[in-house]
Amino acid sequence: MKLILFLILFAMPAQAQVIGEVTKQPIPRFVSLSADQVYARSGPGTRFPVAWVYQRKNLPVEIVQEFDNWRKIRDIDGEEGWVHQSLLSGKRYIIQNTNQNISLMRRQEVDSRTVALIEKGAILRINTCSTQQCFVSASGFDGWISKDFVWGVYEDEQIE
Repeated sequence: MKLILFLILFAMPAQAQVIGEVTKQPIPRFVSLSADQVYARSGPGTRFPVAWVYQRKNLPVEIVQEFDNWRKIRDIDGEEGWVHQSLLSGKRYIIQNTNQNISLMRRQEVDSRTVALIEKGAILRINTCSTQQCFVSASGFDGWISKDFVWGVYEDEQIE
């Protein structure tokens, strides 16, 4: 009996991934806002009052729940609200979230040349991500930035 229980416990995944019932995609997951003005409501529907108004297209947000055509999102500050799915995009962006300017590097190597300095709150389009860095584009510049300085991509996530 103990051996069977032992085998069952070790055969189970360490953390089961939640799949959204509506989209069949992982939850949580990062997406971005697709409009310059997005109303986040206190519940999943237009009958619920507006809790937040986002005024920044491409802002990365995290989907934490799904209901019909509505997605509950979480922003960089931890605030949550319900947004209609038509106002979200699968295009991936990250936001620089440190209090200092961060170097956007030409290559992944530590001694690589700085292409630009990225200030807090800057939104960068993700082209690809390795385990520790992302190759991004912003304001005509392309380069590598460490995941340690941004929000909108998971620590172990790789994007091709």
